Amino acid sequence: MKFLLPIQLAFALVFSIAKAAGTFQVLDTAALASDTAHFNGMEAENVTNWISNAQSLDWLKKEIPLFECPDREVEEMYYFRWWSFRKHLEQTTNGFVFSEFLTRPLPVSSALGHQLAEGRWLHDQNYFDDYVRYWFRDQTTRQQLHKYSSWLDFALYQRYLVTGDKKFLVAMLDDLTRDYLQWEAEHLTTNGLFWQYDVRDAMEESISGSRTNKNLRPTINSYMFGNALAIAKIARLAGNKKLAAEFDGKAAQLKKLVLETLWNKDADFFEVRRADGKFSNAREEIGFILWLFELPDDDQGFDAAWSQLADPQGFRAAFGITTAERRHPQFRTHGYGHCEWDGAVWPFATSQTLDALANVLRDYRTTVVTKADYFDTFLTYVHSQHADGRPYIGEYLDETTGQWFDGKADRSRFYNHSTFADLVITGVVGLVPRADDKIEIYPLLPGETWNWFCLDAVRYHGHNLTIIWDQDGTRYHRGNGLIVLADGKEIAHGEKLAKLTGKLP
Repeated sequence: MKFLLPIQLAFALVFSIAKAAGTFQVLDTAALASDTAHFNGMEAENVTNWISNAQSLDWLKKEIPLFECPDREVEEMYYFRWWSFRKHLEQTTNGFVFSEFLTRPLPVSSALGHQLAEGRWLHDQNYFDDYVRYWFRDQTTRQQLHKYSSWLDFALYQRYLVTGDKKFLVAMLDDLTRDYLQWEAEHLTTNGLFWQYDVRDAMEESISGSRTNKNLRPTINSYMFGNALAIAKIARLAGNKKLAAEFDGKAAQLKKLVLETLWNKDADFFEVRRADGKFSNAREEIGFILWLFELPDDDQGFDAAWSQLADPQGFRAAFGITTAERRHPQFRTHGYGHCEWDGAVWPFATSQTLDALANVLRDYRTTVVTKADYFDTFLTYVHSQHADGRPYIGEYLDETTGQWFDGKADRSRFYNHSTFADLVITGVVGLVPRADDKIEIYPLLPGETWNWFCLDAVRYHGHNLTIIWDQDGTRYHRGNGLIVLADGKEIAHGEKLAKLTGKLP
């Protein structure tokens, strides 16, 4: 007891300080401060936008959820990715935007869905209100939005599930509807599916794709399915039942056609259909994307595709999930340093695959993949994001050596083209955003992996959430097990690291 008393007093002091400041907080910012100082000192600041390196700690303290866990590499990467994300915030005469390349100030729409998924956890959402409006500001930006396939509508609805900001979402309904109809006018084929060039899927130089052929791809068709469902949900929020029914119908028709047309029974995989009507006969990581939007039906055998995830002849490699199956004769044959998606590892695709896998594990009955597969893939993702022994995020990397392609170029450094914090929050920790006032925690961290973790200062539906896993109760002294606090008050408690529900105040 003599040893525990100072710890208890320390925790009581943290709690009292947080309450005095008007918000409840379990974690302090010491680890964030230490990591930020390390990141600031790693190399020269090549580009400075709205928040400089010198200002980064103060900004991060105000804006991001705090996180700690026993795996120091995971914790460091969590803060590094927020520190890197902050670099891309720019203030323009028309409000705030986020860049993709630090060396290219104009935003690029290819990773807009990822940026919204990551950014929805910032405390100040005005940045993203501006950014979303930017894309619909005038004809020029609207057309730029169509330069790449996008799951913008879906991502906006997913953002709403975190923020609860119904007013902003409903105000965007007309813009989103017009935008969807424009995609139909530009890319819908007579058979009811969407076509796209691989380069305009932001997945250039792929085995299945082409820069000139109008192929039917799992990517754009999954995105448009998710967008249609999102518009239907937003229309219901707006009280527009007719529009909701129309877009529910579009989503249902797309689903039917995708399942009938893009599932290759011989390969047990969703594949590209080329312009000549033939399958590409290449399993590619884009075949997993459909589960990001929960497009495939359950119990229909489609989950057989996931058997390829951990297969070394399929997609598993030392430094990540490859973008094409390793057994394919054209694997890694397209060259070097020209944005190849013929097998190299892309964080863009890894993020999508992990989100899709999370849905499979939570919402589908499957024995093909497990939490262990999720966490193994996640940890490989963590390990891969290094260069010269330091945290690093670039465009894409060699699957066997971990070397980043064009990694020394300013263009590639701090590439804002994937997610990480969102994977920690919604995947590992397992906060599942919902539209109602029910809180759902479904950790994908396998049992007996970590004895403790804490995700703190999470802004969710207007509340301040803290999620604690403390196996024996000695780390945070709030009891043992999985605990959820809202504004400092316990709203859910379970003894095991398993699905847990509660109700928001």
